[in-house]
This record gives sequence, structure tokens and C-alpha cells, in this order.
Amino acid sequence: MNIQVYTAPTLAVLTRSELELHLRLDSVSFDDSLTTTQSLDFASHAVADNYTTHVGTGVNVAGKLVEVVIHAGTNGATGTNDTKIQESDDNATWTDWTGGAFTQITTANDNQDHKKQYTGAKTYIRTASKVLLAACIFGTSIVSQSPESIDDDNLDDAIGDGTETVQIITRRQLLTATYDYYLQKFPSDDFIKLPYGNLATVTSVSYTDSDGTVTTMTVTTDYLVETNGEGIGRIVLPYEGTWPTATLYPSNPIKIRYTCGWTAAASIPKPLKRAVKLAAEDSYYHFDRHDILKEAIQNLCASYRVWDEFE
Repeated sequence: MNIQVYTAPTLAVLTRSELELHLRLDSVSFDDSLTTTQSLDFASHAVADNYTTHVGTGVNVAGKLVEVVIHAGTNGATGTNDTKIQESDDNATWTDWTGGAFTQITTANDNQDHKKQYTGAKTYIRTASKVLLAACIFGTSIVSQSPESIDDDNLDDAIGDGTETVQIITRRQLLTATYDYYLQKFPSDDFIKLPYGNLATVTSVSYTDSDGTVTTMTVTTDYLVETNGEGIGRIVLPYEGTWPTATLYPSNPIKIRYTCGWTAAASIPKPLKRAVKLAAEDSYYHFDRHDILKEAIQNLCASYRVWDEFE
């Protein structure tokens, strides 16, 4: 099988903080590992029937454990405060984080802090608030914990090793990557199976003839795409379709560029994330728990293994 990475994943299956907590490894105090950043200033915020007037500043939370806090002061008579968490990849385009809406703050539950943990996968978060009926005094903060270790580089390597181990065992791509898959000939079947599961998109299917001319095939006309969820994606001939009959170039004439893998670490099944943690632990320590960890990793990965064979 000839397959090459075209675009590697930009995210990690585990954050360094997650692995440090798993290993109980932390070289700084609890207080030193915490950072509190103001998103929305603590003030009297006027009535605004929208989520665009009282918007907090975006905060980079990549690789950290995060909690968002509303510091609620006194609401005006009958005043209400609805606050939600928004997330972004680039600190420019924002969407509401699912599950990020706080309980409405009224005069019955003001003058206290309200908190919610952010467990999403975006790089930046902020708060957006709507105030109705009367001005409300409040502000928001983003509290993040990022344990630090003197061995951070080795921990990063262990995460990479653990991820690779699980991918080899399961024969899956865990986080989104783009591959170039090369074939020497078109199959006798009316489909081509694509390795690594979780097919997201097929960018192109092309072939080079014996004269060196590259032809890019047309989706829906020349082939169809079956993503098949977490299963094996396929390229399939349309009804009564046939593969090209040109004399092919002698070396890797057929190239399929496609993207596969889960789009966020939070979407990866929990047994596989657990397996990556154990494999990273094994890589980091290299000691007598190896046999125990190896068996546990295999068991966690067993039901997610891709058994199909590929050209």
C-alpha cells in the first residue's frame, strides 16, 4: 500500500495538561498553574436585547483546562442577565458553544459567582451577554489551568508516540489529516476502499497515462463517494460506469487525495483516548508496567480496529 501524508493533523489527541494530570506529574504549585483572564469588565451593563453589545474579549485556551465565571453583582429591579460561551478557531469568527449557556441570572440569584467548565476543542473562547428589563452589574472571567513540567518536550513526544501506537493498532487516522493514496491499476471491482476510516471528503481522483498526461476525474459523473461514517470510505462507480481504460504510467499512476479522521479530540471515542493516554504513559516511562499497559491498550482498541485490506 502506497499512501503518503499530504497535510498532517493540526491538533493533538491529548493536551499536555491531560497527560500531566494522568501521570500525576506537575512541577509547579496549584496556584502557579492557574491563570485568570478578564473577558468582560465588571461594571453596570445597560439593557441590550442582543448578544453583540456586551461581548467579552477572546482568550486563548488551547491545551488548557478551562472554567468560565460570571461575577454577578446586583441586578436592577426585574433585570435579567443571559450569558453564553462562544468559541473560535481564529479569534475572529465566533459561534455559540453547544452547552455553553448559563442559567439566567435574576434578582433571585445575583450577587454570587456562576461557573461553567469549557470542554470544547477551539483555540479561543469568550462570553456574550444579553441584558433585559434593567441594567445589571456583572463581569466575566476565564480561569485556565496549565500544569507545567520541566520535561514538557518529552511529554509532547510521548503524546505523539501514544497517538501513533493507537493508530497503528486500529489502522485508523484519529484526527483529521489529508492523504495521497496511490494505486498501480484500477480495480476489477466497481469500488475502491480508502484506508484509515472516518472518510470526510475526497478532494480529487486523477490518473496519469503512459504519455505522462494527468486526467482528473469528475465526481458524480465518473465516480461517487461513500463516507460510511466511522467505517471504511469508498469511491464507487456510478450506475453503468466503468473505470478508465487508458494505458497507465508505470509508476503510481492513480492518485486519490482525501481527508479522514475525527475533526476534534472531543469527538474521538473515549476508549481510544484512554488508549492514547496509556500508550503515552508507556512511551514516557519505559518501565515494568509495559506488559500490563500493552494488554490494556490492545483491549481498548480492539473494537475500533479496521480489518479491511487495501491495495
